[in-house]
Amino acid sequence: MKSMTPFLMFDGRAEEAILFYRSVFKDFEVVFINYFETGDMKGKVMQSLVNIHENNIIINDASITHDFSFTPSMNFFIECESEQEQIDLYEKLKSKGSILMPLDDYGFSKQYAFVTDPFGVGWQLNLSE
Repeated sequence: MKSMTPFLMFDGRAEEAILFYRSVFKDFEVVFINYFETGDMKGKVMQSLVNIHENNIIINDASITHDFSFTPSMNFFIECESEQEQIDLYEKLKSKGSILMPLDDYGFSKQYAFVTDPFGVGWQLNLSE
């Protein structure tokens, strides 16, 4: 496994969440923030990285409409080092869980999946390039 980073996906309120977290945690830093520059998402957070007490967290506004609420959007994002590692994690995590986005090419990644485990914990599995 290359890395594991918590990823919080909001429905248009990411910047509001970042400002709130900044007011809550005294050891808070915005490492970077990028905004959508065009379209319906213009001005919304495309991707940001914040650090709370030496813990990095990715925060963004979802650019795709999903049929789920915030609960599965609070998840772990894992960069897999190999296709086999990703497939193994995918098979194990989805066992008795659910598939939110099956393993596939979604344009933003050549191989990606989003599953919940048997306990309802969300996991994004991305193949490193």
